Amino acid sequence: MTTANPLLTTPSRPLPKHIAIVGAGTIGPDIGYYLKSALLQTRLTLVDVNQAAIDKALQRCQDYAKKAIARGKVSEQQAAAVTANIASMTGTTDYAQLADCDWVIEAATENLPLKQRIFAQLESILRPDALITSNTSSLPAARIFADLKHKGRATVTHFFAPAWRNPAVEVIAWEKTDPAVVEYLRWLFCATAKVPLVTADAVCFMLDRIFDNWCNEAAMLLSRATAAEIDSVAAEFVHAGPFFVLNLARGNPIITETNTLQAEEEGAHYTPAPIFRSVDTWVTVPPGKSVAVADKTRAAIRDRLLGILFSQSVDILDRDIGQPVDLDLGCRMALGFKKGPLELMRDLGEAETSRILQRLRKERLGLPLPKRPYAEYQNFLRHVLVDDIDGGIKVITLRRPEAMNALHDGLTDEVLAVIRQFESDAAVKGFIITGYGTRAFCAGADIGRFPSMLDDDVAAAQYARDCSRLLVHLDAMQKPVVAALNGMALGGGLELAMRCHGIVALESAWMQLPEITLGIVPGIGAMVVPYRRWPKAAAAFSDMLRRAARLKAAEAHQLGVVDALAKHLPGLMAAAVARVHALAGQPSPIAQGPITLPSLEPVEPTTVDGQLLPQETLRIMEKTIRNAAAAETLDAALEIGYRAFGASALTVAAREGVTAFQEGRKPDFKTANDSLEKRASRSAAASKRSTSNSKGGTP
Repeated sequence: MTTANPLLTTPSRPLPKHIAIVGAGTIGPDIGYYLKSALLQTRLTLVDVNQAAIDKALQRCQDYAKKAIARGKVSEQQAAAVTANIASMTGTTDYAQLADCDWVIEAATENLPLKQRIFAQLESILRPDALITSNTSSLPAARIFADLKHKGRATVTHFFAPAWRNPAVEVIAWEKTDPAVVEYLRWLFCATAKVPLVTADAVCFMLDRIFDNWCNEAAMLLSRATAAEIDSVAAEFVHAGPFFVLNLARGNPIITETNTLQAEEEGAHYTPAPIFRSVDTWVTVPPGKSVAVADKTRAAIRDRLLGILFSQSVDILDRDIGQPVDLDLGCRMALGFKKGPLELMRDLGEAETSRILQRLRKERLGLPLPKRPYAEYQNFLRHVLVDDIDGGIKVITLRRPEAMNALHDGLTDEVLAVIRQFESDAAVKGFIITGYGTRAFCAGADIGRFPSMLDDDVAAAQYARDCSRLLVHLDAMQKPVVAALNGMALGGGLELAMRCHGIVALESAWMQLPEITLGIVPGIGAMVVPYRRWPKAAAAFSDMLRRAARLKAAEAHQLGVVDALAKHLPGLMAAAVARVHALAGQPSPIAQGPITLPSLEPVEPTTVDGQLLPQETLRIMEKTIRNAAAAETLDAALEIGYRAFGASALTVAAREGVTAFQEGRKPDFKTANDSLEKRASRSAAASKRSTSNSKGGTP
């Protein structure tokens, strides 16, 4: 059964024991490093006709591992495992060494006859059920695998540079591939921290159609502007301009090759710009830099770049090459766009989008234009996946892998919309909310608009109320909603889980409320709800709130916060389903009225690992916890929390914490704490003078 969330699928085969990569050039070693880092028990062999290339590739993988350790990207235990695993990689020039492989990935030069010779040789050696995939970025699977005897086990898996870090990978569903192979690859990639995007078997597939034509159109504009000017205008939409990326990837020959393929198959309007054949390197600006561009020139460049982006996007959807949600996500993750093309179309609106496309029609005859009404290109869920399991349970998967599934307005509204759509449906028994992938349930909430609200307590408090719209709805629901923690649950993500009616978790999952390390307090229930739902866990939550302590799933289970633990994802879903059934017809409302709160023992203003914390934020938090516990209703208690969030926005610590987060550094709260002590000292002195004056003393 095909599921929107690949990890809800039962894999048709086990993890591969032996993988080989043919091609030790640019991307092959990067794919190898990703696989060896993710699959610690898997053998991996690099194959090339050149032993020197193999040796260089193996060394490169070793260097990657050393850099990851030096930068603290992995724990000491992980580092030891990864280093040992990378060291076990082998290389060979002898294809016979691949006879026992479960999966072979071809990553050779983009040359069709060469690839066909490689696959003919592989098929003569491999088992009939061994997977065979090509990393081609443009050649259709039907051409590459035309001569194979066992076509059902072969397809394209298109990685994006750098393959060890870029999570996107296109999986091509061509007509001869066994659908079970496509589903298995989706599952395997998702289980190893990739984001699989299924596309049809068209020339250049989905994302390269976007990228190659974006670059080709940029080159077509060189009669109007310089490469530096075009990259400067493009910076509104991408993190790096087309010419900068072409320099980085030495991509001029690639654009010539891929656009020639498109022109041969789909029309002369895709013919590559002739200048690509005569230029090696472009004179341009790096990301973050720009040159001045005249207004008229800027407008022309902007319209043309957006025009080609929209043209290719609607063509991809009209021809069912890819799905709209994957198109937008892939453009952000793989190609570095700040927003997906469909999101840009939505933001600009129908009239402006139409104007841009009509201008493209006049300037570039033949390029595709929309075949459907504008609204039809916007009718999809952007941030959640919805699946049906166990005959009546809706699984809502939070899918923002680029942000570890962090909440923002769009994601919150989509979860709420799905619940509202189905909560009155008699066939729906309940809901499960989980996160995409294996790392995170939800890594908190995007800071989003919050920096603009610093120093505005009223706006910040209202922001907290607005962000609570999904949680307040969950509080009032009669059908059960269970949070299935497939990984970390941080900040607002944990606050979402707290408001679900049940929580199940992987044994490896953990929870944290790190807001105080940003100089703010949790605004949407964490200072209120846990004390009312799990009074026996009050001490643990106080430690989480005040010292940013982590709570492991096993500890949370012992405290009654987590209802069930699972060792793996299938077990997690089974536990979540069981919990939905157990809660059916038995809503578990959060306690109303005042509650007895254990005393909050004084703590040092430091995290559990010694990082200095802001004293003023700590005082706001402790006062809020006490006042919320004494509130007559849950709504009143939550309101106290919203206002506390607003109060924390006024502090020096909040400005320092949020700024540090945006700058990617640790905050320094010493100045904020010193300022608080000085204010307290002045206040005490003033109080002493006042007392002295009331007794007749002199000022």
